[in-house]
Amino acid sequence: MRRVSLALLAGALAFLLAGPAQSQGTLRVAITASDVPTTTGVPTQGLEAWSYAGYSMFEPLVMWDLRVTETVPPVIPWLATEWNSDPADRKKWTFKLREGVKFHDGSEFNADAVIWNLDRFYNESAPQYEASTAASTKARVSVLASYEKIDDYTVALHTKSPVTYFPEVITSILFVSPAQWQKVGSWEAFGREPSGTGPFTLAAVDRSSLTLSKNQDYWNAERAAKLDQVVVYPMAEATTRLAALRSGQVDWINVPPPDGIPSLKDAGFVVATSPMPHIWPYWLKISEDSPFKDVKVRQAMNYALDREGLVALLNGAAEPAKGFWKPGDPRFGKPQNDYKYDPEKSKALLKEAGYGADELVPVKILISTSGSGQMLPLPMNELLQQSAKAAGFALDFAVVDWGQMAAIRANPNSPEMQGVVATNSSFTTADLTWFYFSFYPPNWVNFDDPETVKLMDQYRSDFDLDQEERTELMAHIHERLVDLAPWAWIVHDVNPKAFSASVKGYTPAQAWYVDLTTVYMEP
Repeated sequence: MRRVSLALLAGALAFLLAGPAQSQGTLRVAITASDVPTTTGVPTQGLEAWSYAGYSMFEPLVMWDLRVTETVPPVIPWLATEWNSDPADRKKWTFKLREGVKFHDGSEFNADAVIWNLDRFYNESAPQYEASTAASTKARVSVLASYEKIDDYTVALHTKSPVTYFPEVITSILFVSPAQWQKVGSWEAFGREPSGTGPFTLAAVDRSSLTLSKNQDYWNAERAAKLDQVVVYPMAEATTRLAALRSGQVDWINVPPPDGIPSLKDAGFVVATSPMPHIWPYWLKISEDSPFKDVKVRQAMNYALDREGLVALLNGAAEPAKGFWKPGDPRFGKPQNDYKYDPEKSKALLKEAGYGADELVPVKILISTSGSGQMLPLPMNELLQQSAKAAGFALDFAVVDWGQMAAIRANPNSPEMQGVVATNSSFTTADLTWFYFSFYPPNWVNFDDPETVKLMDQYRSDFDLDQEERTELMAHIHERLVDLAPWAWIVHDVNPKAFSASVKGYTPAQAWYVDLTTVYMEP
């Protein structure tokens, strides 16, 4: 989709304000995306979009329990009622499907629908195969080797190697109606008239917003939506989101600007945060043409970044990061490096790596203007640029739109990638899918430490470990990652959201996703 202009967005909001009063059951949300997420079951615009254009309309076999708030949400049965790994063949997983579930168009969810959806991503000869979504799905679910129908309500999924955490992996595959796709004839047409099994249906979508309506026939009565409608607007600029909330144009905004938080609270708005399994890092390219091929330079970079300054800039809406996991997590372990802002330590490491005392190491970083999980990337990166200069690094930025970032990052020949040796891309730490995507080879940063890979292989394949043993093993893996520093660990997000006092029922799950079904509006 094309980027939404501020003029177009302003016109849409003016029309909204000029129209009839909003019903009590309508929630209007401004998200950080620069464009409207796609509505075909594989949302664009990052993980933020999965709450509004993903899990709201389409569902996976296994789902995160987003009503759990005290811990990171566990996975629970959803379109599959149970599953198991075959003890005789740990690469085979059998899923029993939930009976009686209907897609929004009235067609049946069953094993044939599951196979059809998997063919969309993994079978290039299938009529419904879609190259663009296949690429992103294969990146998330790279371990899937094959699949088969056992009976009308049972499927078997085969992985390339034993994967102990496979149920977490398949939360990334959402199921759409084969009958609806066959009716409309293309994925473009399907995006205008989608059909899933979720608690909301698509009422309308255009270049400035998407509108969801409550699914009156939702199969899961205990988790049915309370809202009549949700209207979602992409607003990349934090100040635009803030103004929209203050003026009553929207009821809820993601990532309010930090300097606006005190005044929002004074005006009676609610500002909510929660512990967030999410990290805002620099990915450091480990290659011959990058200074980060030397581990000492990667460690120096971690000592060159003023995390506490970022937390102050964000008005406390972040936590300093010292690794992929947080220090209080039992998986954090006991790494040798305790990263904090220490310019002298950074310069000493650079000297050991062969750099002169007054030499600044040039580092070009791909960053975005906004986007899902990116917080406030421009002012944050400007602060880090200043702190890094005092610690021996000269940071330069290639600035791109968030919607383009993944494609640009994947293409080393793109003009924006010339000279880039790092990228600023935030990431969820909620599930091991993304952990292995980030650090198990092949990966974007070219991290390939044999001892770490050996430990990761054991963690992924050993079904006999008890929970304590698994935690201890992951702690050893994490210790190595912290010290070998394929990333610069910068800050963890705390998921700030601001909404009017009329918004009720929000469950602050420790996840990047939002359970919209608990939310309702009061006058």
